Amino acid sequence: MKDYLIDALIDSIKLLPYLFITFIILELLEHKLNKKNEKILVNNKKYGPIFGSILGAFPQCGFSTMAANLFSNRVITTGTLIAVFLSTSDEMLPIMLSEHTNILVLLKIVFFKVIVGIIIGSIIDLLYKKKQEKPSDHIHETCEHEHCNCKEDGIFLSSLKHTIKIFIFILIANILISIILFYIGEDNLSNILLNKNIFTYFIASLIGLIPNCASSVIITELYLSNLITLGQLLAGLLPGSGLGILLLFKTNKNLKENLLILFTIYLIGVILGILVDIII
Repeated sequence: MKDYLIDALIDSIKLLPYLFITFIILELLEHKLNKKNEKILVNNKKYGPIFGSILGAFPQCGFSTMAANLFSNRVITTGTLIAVFLSTSDEMLPIMLSEHTNILVLLKIVFFKVIVGIIIGSIIDLLYKKKQEKPSDHIHETCEHEHCNCKEDGIFLSSLKHTIKIFIFILIANILISIILFYIGEDNLSNILLNKNIFTYFIASLIGLIPNCASSVIITELYLSNLITLGQLLAGLLPGSGLGILLLFKTNKNLKENLLILFTIYLIGVILGILVDIII
């Protein structure tokens, strides 16, 4: 249990710089956005899934938490958020590098996730043609909801306050998830994936949704031990956005929208995982 709690603390601390940078960006937008700048921001959102998917591929889940926050304040689109979530690898890259995995295999997996993120994110933005809401309005609503004096406190102090509040939430949630995983047991989760049937893709994708690094660790280690297929690996990694999905439910008040995003990345993981094993 001690190791689980220490990991929860470390994972939460790792996100602090990402959280602070995100809130600095949001505060700058709140203070500096005018109609001209806002128009430029909205018009360039069509490239969001490309940049989002590439940034999401970087190790750890920091960019997914940034994306969740920026999306909740309507700075980025739904497609960009989903692109980041699908390309995020959490602990997969560090584990594979430490295990001296063939670099070509590693690059193919990362490239696949990035391309999937770009394609799915772009399709969603084309289909989801809801009128873009103003970022500054949502940022202002966030300040009102949290009863903070953003403009009075200044950019740095206000960003710091928001960062501490979100960090405390993430730390508590991470500890609770770690305790649950401790009692369920990583071995039990691993054994579930070893059954060779169609349902393992659904289970792998479901495990990938767990907002904790343990999910990507389990799935990656099983793949490196040749106990699960490449398709099952991708079924678990594609929806695995780390703590990003958790922060989405915390910061975005539209529950229906959150559930739709959750279901989308889950279904993409299942479908593509099955297709990869059929084709390859």
